[in-house]
Amino acid sequence: MRQSYTFFMWEGDPDLAAPPERRPGDSFAALVGSARRGGRMLLDLVVPPICASCRMPVADQTGLCSACWSKLALIERPYCERLGIPFAYDLGPGALSAEAIAAPPPFERSRAVARYDDIARRLVHALKYRNRQETAILMGRMMARAGQEILADTDLIVPIPLHRTRLLLRGFNQSAALAKVVARETNRPLSLDGLLRVRATRHQVGLSAQERESNVRGAFRIRPEAAIEITGRRLLLVDDVFTSGATVTAAVRALKRAGAASVDVLVFARVVGKLDQPI
Repeated sequence: MRQSYTFFMWEGDPDLAAPPERRPGDSFAALVGSARRGGRMLLDLVVPPICASCRMPVADQTGLCSACWSKLALIERPYCERLGIPFAYDLGPGALSAEAIAAPPPFERSRAVARYDDIARRLVHALKYRNRQETAILMGRMMARAGQEILADTDLIVPIPLHRTRLLLRGFNQSAALAKVVARETNRPLSLDGLLRVRATRHQVGLSAQERESNVRGAFRIRPEAAIEITGRRLLLVDDVFTSGATVTAAVRALKRAGAASVDVLVFARVVGKLDQPI
């Protein structure tokens, strides 16, 4: 898995993939590709690329340095088939965690790229609070790879929305930015405004699990015009971090009340163990 860093950086990039044969429109596509490459080169000259985690110089605007990449705690099998929580050892096919058995979630499956530790937290904060939106390209591509099993069953991708007040203050929705990359990488339909956050909620940092659940209860609803694209569909809900699961649970319930056939969850990082890291 450590050797697959190049995939997240380059594979599937239309600017870098040479077509096997010339077709009508290839000349125009080549011209567009050249313009994009030129734009990237100019950007690198004006704003030299730095690691999204430690800010050391790197080769590409969307990259991680090798040191930070090696420290990223990727979640790989074996893990709970329902919650995606990593196991210390293989319990066999279809194994469920104690958490999934004791309190089955309303969603079908959840997958994450990495544990929410130091490096993952820096990446999330770079995107979320430092407005490094280019980081979404790296994170989204990694999410598409980590979630390929559930993406194969996905009819529609839906990001966790921000309330309009917070969206105005932040200027963008980090979950929507990630969902756009995942949708583009996997050629899956995307609904950016079908799920609405209709109530401004407190930040979840510092709240207990019960307080988190109460904080987001009733915070989501479906835009009436979007009900037709949700009813009977298999949805993939995208967010940046999975902590207690309160936000995801509230959103999933709103989607299921609107008639979604099933909902899976894909995040960049998830908390494993105690909620002792600021989100």
